[in-house]
Amino acid sequence: MITLFKTGAYLADGAELIADDADAAAKLKRRGKTANRGAARQGTITHGILSAHNSGSERELKITFDSLASHDITYVGIIQTARASGMTRFPLPYVLTNCHNSLCAVGGTINEDDHVFALSAAKKYGGIYVPPHLAVIHSYNRELMAGCGKMILGSDSHTRYGALGAMGVGEGGGELAKQLVGRTYDLSYPDVVAVYLTGTPRAGVGPQDAALAIIGAVFRNGYVKNKALEFVGDGVARLPVDFRNGIDVMTTETACWSSVWRTDGAVRDYLAAHGRAAEYRELAPKDVAYYEGAVVVDLSKVEPSIALPFHPSNVYTIRELAANAADIFAQVEKDARETLGAQGVALNLGAKLKGGGIQVEQAVIAGCSGGTFDNLSAAADILGGKSTGNGAFSLSVYPDSQPTFAALVQSGAVSKLVAAGAVVRSAFCGPCFGAGDTPANGALSIRHTTRNFPNREGSKPGEGQLAAVALMDARSIAATAANGGRLTAADEAACGAKPTTERFFFDRSIYDKRVYDGTGRAEPDEPLVFGPNIKDWPRIPALPDSLLVKVVSYLTDPVITTDELIPSGETSSYRSNPLRLAEFTLSRKDPAYVGRAKAVQAQESARQAGGKPDAELRAAYRKLAAAAAGEGLAGAAIGSAVYAHKIGDGSAREQAASCQRVLGAAANFAREYATKRYRSNLLNWGILPFLVADEGALRLGDYVFLPGIRQAVLGKADEIKGYVVRDGADGVAEIALALGALTDAEREILAAGCLINHYRAE
Repeated sequence: MITLFKTGAYLADGAELIADDADAAAKLKRRGKTANRGAARQGTITHGILSAHNSGSERELKITFDSLASHDITYVGIIQTARASGMTRFPLPYVLTNCHNSLCAVGGTINEDDHVFALSAAKKYGGIYVPPHLAVIHSYNRELMAGCGKMILGSDSHTRYGALGAMGVGEGGGELAKQLVGRTYDLSYPDVVAVYLTGTPRAGVGPQDAALAIIGAVFRNGYVKNKALEFVGDGVARLPVDFRNGIDVMTTETACWSSVWRTDGAVRDYLAAHGRAAEYRELAPKDVAYYEGAVVVDLSKVEPSIALPFHPSNVYTIRELAANAADIFAQVEKDARETLGAQGVALNLGAKLKGGGIQVEQAVIAGCSGGTFDNLSAAADILGGKSTGNGAFSLSVYPDSQPTFAALVQSGAVSKLVAAGAVVRSAFCGPCFGAGDTPANGALSIRHTTRNFPNREGSKPGEGQLAAVALMDARSIAATAANGGRLTAADEAACGAKPTTERFFFDRSIYDKRVYDGTGRAEPDEPLVFGPNIKDWPRIPALPDSLLVKVVSYLTDPVITTDELIPSGETSSYRSNPLRLAEFTLSRKDPAYVGRAKAVQAQESARQAGGKPDAELRAAYRKLAAAAAGEGLAGAAIGSAVYAHKIGDGSAREQAASCQRVLGAAANFAREYATKRYRSNLLNWGILPFLVADEGALRLGDYVFLPGIRQAVLGKADEIKGYVVRDGADGVAEIALALGALTDAEREILAAGCLINHYRAE
């Protein structure tokens, strides 16, 4: 079904993938081509788009985007950062959607206060304001912003518009703030991997099935991490555009950097249907294109699949799961104990084995991945004339935009869904991050959404509440619903799955009547409207000459996600209040973190006030002095740090870093950073992203002294020497640290203490 090349690959005439081995030159010659990697690297679609947006060198890119996009968890902090950095207007189109906190029912008025703030900002600075319930962020951008050859930067990790020929990049808010103050997005030229699609999906197989198959093949081995994916091959033309969109948005879960697809008449028709025919142009690789890797996907062999807790890469075919459910569930439960054991809860999927099948309590089809017209039309076709039953099982569907909802009403799909027992709701991203449809304790929810990380469904393991989410395609979810919650693959003959033939009609007037579009029409005299929960960023100190950091959280999980660093769900309401939100940092993974971090912050406050260090700190000072490692210690600032094996998988939210910084964090120590976007967030908030090879070199409670750290950062030191002070141990131990590749601008931001300080100084 899926094959990964062990070498790079040439793509000849858009049709033949040729492994970069000893036979490559001969195979290319038979086609009248030559094997020239350097020239062929410029033959990719990716190269053409990046070159058109780059003001830097061929290898060190400086990208300016065509538009920006944020939602109501992220835009307040971004605008506040950009304001503090000198922004007076939005210099490019900026879409502000309200699809994350629109249904979150905690926090008094603060969610709607954020929406009012966003509308006032759109008027003052010249932006696009999309009111609550009207569209989820990525659907609006697909419908009205993405065009062939464009680049869009979004403060959401699933910013992906590659199926429409636009490269979408999901990053933390700092990167958007840079664009808002006229700076560039800087990165080294990424490796490009071809995803060669062939074959035709069979009836009952949907985009989530194909996406999960790809994720399962490439995530754990890091095959495409931080790379650009380029979808090519004869199979592309056999997929409707909504099917392509559904695969593309899930590429985030492969850990790739961005994605783009070759375009064709189907994309032209899609854009024309949305009133944007002028945005189309054919994008295809040149006669010879070179890729650093290749993933070959035979769509005809993709089966209805399920991603079990707690990651989209934990993939099985539904047929495989049904045949081996007891063993597979036992393994998932074992993995869950290792992940959640410290929180005193256990996953019990074995309880779902009933009557020879697997019983599910809840199903959801929602958001940018699930709530599309084609997905919901297919679900309606399967459920037409059937019943979801009147037991514990429930089904909720969320069309991804009001125009999609209107088209589904017009086609009759909504009537079929409602008549079967489904509840139809408004455009909302909540089920994707734990702010809607939280299942009961112990329940299993199947969802056509983007993620199934721990806590992502809204449960609170630290309080004894634990539910499980499995990802599936809308078609198999509908087949399961038609079977009363008994897990059912949509390719089973009895479910009646078939390709949808419904035609989509896009009514642009729905947006014209409600969306405020002030692009290019900033009104400087328009006041910003601040609710009582919207606060400015606190003062962040510059990087000192020397630094003493204490490890206040030591995390040994295989990977730490941004959801664990700063939980989603109800905490999202506090995203506009940095100090209040920081109280939730690591609350579901290491509840003692906040208290420990504040204790270190108090030590630094006392130092600045000229007070005496506490007994623990005095002991650390004595050991460093005795080891002749205390040069510069007298004026060293004190900060906290987190250690993790691998950290930062998941969301682009900058709060995963800023909340640490607000509590006085100065560093992260890790063997690996899971994503570029998390590491970028650390850099933009002035947190040193140290790499440490030996996990045993550090423990919880250790102090690490970093003499001359400011000069080491600015002087581009390859290795940074530190000294570890451990309670109960004699003397100190040296530790070798690295910061990885840094641009000059990133070094200056670290030295300034954060992005705001850097731009304010300029």
